[in-house]
Amino acid sequence: MAKRSAVVFGATGLVGESLVKQLCEQQKYISVTAIGRNPLTFKHEKLEQIIHSLDDLTESDIQFAHDVFCCLGTTMKKAGSKEQFEKVDFEYPMSIASLAKNQHVEHFIVISAIGASDKARAYYSRVKGKLETELAKLQFPRLSIVRPSLLTGNRSEFRLGEKAGENVLKVLNPLLIGGLKKFRSIEANQVATAMIAIALMEDKTAVRVYQSDELASLSIPEKVRGEDGVVDKEPVFNWSKVNGQQDDVLDEEVKFDRSKIKTVDREIE
Repeated sequence: MAKRSAVVFGATGLVGESLVKQLCEQQKYISVTAIGRNPLTFKHEKLEQIIHSLDDLTESDIQFAHDVFCCLGTTMKKAGSKEQFEKVDFEYPMSIASLAKNQHVEHFIVISAIGASDKARAYYSRVKGKLETELAKLQFPRLSIVRPSLLTGNRSEFRLGEKAGENVLKVLNPLLIGGLKKFRSIEANQVATAMIAIALMEDKTAVRVYQSDELASLSIPEKVRGEDGVVDKEPVFNWSKVNGQQDDVLDEEVKFDRSKIKTVDREIE
């Protein structure tokens, strides 16, 4: 497998922070770019940080990417309103995906949530489901949708509800077997590891959903983990995608237009 470059959104979150660190440790990745409003304390020679609002994204921010990882997500309490929640969990991911599609990104990997469905009664699950549906319409060569259960790990902020759920699942996890295994809580570090394993798979499936129990079982093969060799970014990236030397013309119509998306029904709680 050729060397790769990655762009990460949501790099200051529980999964995103671990993902950036693990990507930098992978020999397969020669370049890792983290884009967001807040700087990371983590430093690495492979890591480039682009610090600005997601409202100001341009295609040039993600022009050198084989894999785009979208780890954005918030809570209703932190967002303060349904409009702001949708902006973070729906509008930003769609805008990022539209830019990535125009840049011929090969693989878009997004964190959704267990139970996501655009027909779900729960508002949170319905927004996540709508995101999955609209992302699939962009027709990436590969779209991987990651649906973790309750995430565990050391958060920079205290979330009472999630902490309570984490304590309950510590007791219930061993009892969740068979089809219920996907509801077990999962470490954020393991989700990050699974996302890298998915990115490095030779899987040609156009759209694939990974449930939490499958994420818990994935690991990066040792033969990939230990490969040596550092190369320059320039010869690795396919410049023909930018310079117009390939047959496919960049589709200027692939842009996220919120007015064309059916508003998520907010009446059902």
